[in-house]
Amino acid sequence: MHPNRFSLPGLNCGLCGYRTCEEFQQSLASSPELIRRCIHLSSDRAASDSPLMPSAEVSAPSAPATDHDAQEGQGRLPVLCTPAKPSWRDSLDREFDFYLEHFPEEPGPREIILPHNPLITRELEVQVGDILIGRPLGMSCGCPITHCGVAMHVDHRTGVIVWCVTGPLGPRQKGFKDLGYYIAEGYEGLVYLARTELKVGMRYFFQPRMCMLQWRHSGLLNYLCRQRDGYQVRLEGLWIG
Repeated sequence: MHPNRFSLPGLNCGLCGYRTCEEFQQSLASSPELIRRCIHLSSDRAASDSPLMPSAEVSAPSAPATDHDAQEGQGRLPVLCTPAKPSWRDSLDREFDFYLEHFPEEPGPREIILPHNPLITRELEVQVGDILIGRPLGMSCGCPITHCGVAMHVDHRTGVIVWCVTGPLGPRQKGFKDLGYYIAEGYEGLVYLARTELKVGMRYFFQPRMCMLQWRHSGLLNYLCRQRDGYQVRLEGLWIG
């Protein structure tokens, strides 16, 4: 379906993950399947508008299955309850509260970042679609792994970049722009599986499903929107450990 056939509401509610309906419309040109994110046009609107009540079970997400998903079995995932599995411990045997999944239409987890020198965003002329590398340094995260990703949104005025973190294959094959050190300002994603009720304003330990180290992270939950299969969330004030 051609994106011009979509008549967006113009409410700029941000529930689709874009700041404005205009930005969302531009992305629909290359990825029309994203239209399902608009709760005002989606058949899932009733579920999204329902009160935030804990639910014992929901249908399994459309994202690719993982080894853990296979272990859960029965094709259904518990949400906001306390299942017998998993152990809710990371690779260093530390407890966490939920898994953070990436949006299934995107190549990896969505991370909001700010280079230690914000001017580098302009100096490198970072554009949407660019392949980038960098390492989160210091109190913001302190991850020892160099991150690679694809730029999704770029603000040349402030230097803030929203990218989807991927593996190193893309930079090795296609080249990259090096941001150097950066501050990890926040994560956005989906929660299908949690062991506790989620509340805005609370700090949680969580594990990004695709974290190479399988380490827990900590973040303040400052956005929560119920979806048919779970919750869309944003976490800021990040650190590892």
